[in-house]
Amino acid sequence: MKRFFLIISVLLMFIQLKAQETYTVNGQDLVLKTEVEGELDLLWNIINNQYRYFVRTSDGNIIELTNTKDTYNNYQEEYKAVLAELTSGSTFDMKKLSLTLFELRDFLDKYNKTKDSNYTSNATFDKIQLRTAIFGGITNHPFVDNPENIKTTLIGAELEIFGTSDIPRHSGYIQLRNTFENNDFEFKTTEISLGYRLRFIKTKALNVFGNFTFATLSFTSAQVPDLNNLPATVKESATSFDVPLIFGLGADIRVSEGHFITLGYNELFALLIDNQSNFPIDFTLGYRFNL
Repeated sequence: MKRFFLIISVLLMFIQLKAQETYTVNGQDLVLKTEVEGELDLLWNIINNQYRYFVRTSDGNIIELTNTKDTYNNYQEEYKAVLAELTSGSTFDMKKLSLTLFELRDFLDKYNKTKDSNYTSNATFDKIQLRTAIFGGITNHPFVDNPENIKTTLIGAELEIFGTSDIPRHSGYIQLRNTFENNDFEFKTTEISLGYRLRFIKTKALNVFGNFTFATLSFTSAQVPDLNNLPATVKESATSFDVPLIFGLGADIRVSEGHFITLGYNELFALLIDNQSNFPIDFTLGYRFNL
């Protein structure tokens, strides 16, 4: 089960934000994203773990931008010659132009502007946006020794950080959770965590996502055996920092613009800490909204 979720999560990380189309380039069918549209278009994608960039001319011809090495391991910078020919007559200096998405996008935006005074870049430069959530639920503390499989309540809050998209596919989060002890299981914790979220189903009405919590700072309190006075117990407190790599699932259900009911099935498994034999139960229900 762990291997299945890990494989799915890794595959989903490569899902991209922008729309993709299939093009035939030199007899090869390639799925490419459109980054710049104008007199010259910029297309790109990650293919076989390699960034590949293409320019599409106004007549629909697609030319790949390459930077191969010769027998002496020197870069040939063929992309500069291609761009020089396509932009002949311009005064752009390409000596320091790198074969990267940011620099190619900036270069073609500037060129397209010289060809059309009304040209407006459609490339998106991310700015930080925030979304917060409050939630409550139950947990059986999947990573804590809990022989009787006791469930306790929890509450929490979260700050989600993302780019320009109203419905982000990729985001980061800072989360605060507090669990409560009861008479049958005298264990409680306050936890601050950092994580990454990927929405692999993203529609206006419903988003389904995976959570990847990679760092936690925990403050715990528990009843433990008093070794000097068995079978009595004593309360002990501890603070710990961990890199557990915890996986969970969640969903946001839209109720109005920028407002969502959020569901979570958290702490399914972790790569670097063990589940303590109980089937994981960690469910939350909450309310998420844009700031």
